[in-house]
Amino acid sequence: MRTMPNTPALVGEGITALCRNENVTEEELDRVVTIMKGFGKCEVISEGLMDVVVSVSSSSPAYVFMFIEAMADAAVADGMPRAQAYEFAAQAVLGSAKMVLETGKHPGELKDMVCSPGGTTIEAVRVLEEKGMRSAVIEAMKACTAKAKGL
Repeated sequence: MRTMPNTPALVGEGITALCRNENVTEEELDRVVTIMKGFGKCEVISEGLMDVVVSVSSSSPAYVFMFIEAMADAAVADGMPRAQAYEFAAQAVLGSAKMVLETGKHPGELKDMVCSPGGTTIEAVRVLEEKGMRSAVIEAMKACTAKAKGL
């Protein structure tokens, strides 16, 4: 078996990818999955997806930490105390992720629910699109996957 956990496992919110070969029985697989679920979720995947898991799950907490840090830096620049800025930014990310997981709605639909016509959020989204946020994330993850394939 091969596993790929991520650091949110440290707080019981990780997700571990698990793949197995033909020598692993169903009983053995079930036991390992049960262990991995002790610190978050566990998904059995094919070996061919393991490098993608590195970019979308194992490395991605670093991207999220950078996003939280950037949001907090902007809030501090606008006058909010740093500790409070980190709390607001982190809670917004936590709640947003929970909405994706629990509502079953597409992230784009959830984004659209926040964007009032001519409002502040759509203006911020416009700037993020202009600055290439989506493309930067996609390119970073593709580079991460390519690096993982080379290891």
